[in-house]
Amino acid sequence: MAQIMCSSRIAQMRIARLLLAFALVCIAQADGAAPKYETLRDEKFPVTIHVVKIPRPDRKWEIKTLHADDKALGLENLSAQLKHLSDTKSVAAINGDYYTRSGPFAGDPRGLQIVRGEIISAPAEGASFWIDALDQPNVGVTSAKFQIHWPDGSSAPVDLNSAGPDDGFVLYTPAVGKSVKGRGGADIILERDGRSPWLPLRPGRIYSAKVRSQERAREIKIEPETLVLSVGRKASAPKLKPGEVIRISTETQPSLRGVAEALSGGPILVRDGKRQSIKAPSSDSYEFSSMHERHPRSAIGWNDEFYFLVSVDGRQTGVSVGMTLEEFGTQLAKIGCTHALNLDGGGSATLWYDGKIRNYLCDGYERKIANSVSIIEKSTTK
Repeated sequence: MAQIMCSSRIAQMRIARLLLAFALVCIAQADGAAPKYETLRDEKFPVTIHVVKIPRPDRKWEIKTLHADDKALGLENLSAQLKHLSDTKSVAAINGDYYTRSGPFAGDPRGLQIVRGEIISAPAEGASFWIDALDQPNVGVTSAKFQIHWPDGSSAPVDLNSAGPDDGFVLYTPAVGKSVKGRGGADIILERDGRSPWLPLRPGRIYSAKVRSQERAREIKIEPETLVLSVGRKASAPKLKPGEVIRISTETQPSLRGVAEALSGGPILVRDGKRQSIKAPSSDSYEFSSMHERHPRSAIGWNDEFYFLVSVDGRQTGVSVGMTLEEFGTQLAKIGCTHALNLDGGGSATLWYDGKIRNYLCDGYERKIANSVSIIEKSTTK
């Protein structure tokens, strides 16, 4: 009997050890699956690099893009933009694309933005980042092939939610808000035609729209469930009567059909694990000259295991001087990025993690920006 009891205790102890070991493994895995923040220093010159690593394989985390005021136009700092995620838990975020800084179209991103499947800003033949329908990250040059097809069979290119050229056309959606500044030409109010796909506007679709009315105003009113086709003051359009139907194409190159989240930036800094050479045009424009100067920087990158949100401090003499784009690309490849896209830098460079801003803000405060990228916990989404 004693031997049996002893054997039973030994078996119980072995089971207890196995359960403990299993629990420790689970804890280690859970810890390993959590986003992590760290700071790095470059060995060659004074610079501080802030890195957030987000595990990819367990699919616990997902990427969302945000825009100021939760619209297609406007400016807000990153902390304010995160407040629009009222039904989610954000763990990390970084500033996004370059943008129009002032005027009636302040906050218009320079390139593409797709938010929860709705395209609010068209691509502009620049580098973009997007999550495809298979939940895989991509980086590449994107361009818009948006077209208006008139009732007479002719067609014309059209921009989206922007100032647009005087001799062209712009389509405004409710994403810009209740109104937008008029462009000097006719404003064609469009409503859904029959059972055609309709709002929110998505990439890679053909929409059939019926003319409700045609106006001309200093301020274009945008009612729910309508689109406004704005004709520039130097553009000409066929005369349209109420009830006539036009078609709208939101095709892109490459196709972005099914994409839920996308954001532009540029240039691409790392591709297939290799730093890309930066060939800036010979120009006095700050946009190009700054590529080879050291400034604060931001980027989003990834490999098979992690997403990376990275910000470099700059404009701090003797502490952190910033990086050129090629230096930044070298650093991104060094920390493990197989692909990486540069985002807006300078005073816009902002990295948020676990409730607070982590990088040094060279302006001394959070700059108001157009858009951003947030990492959220999937289990908290509705």
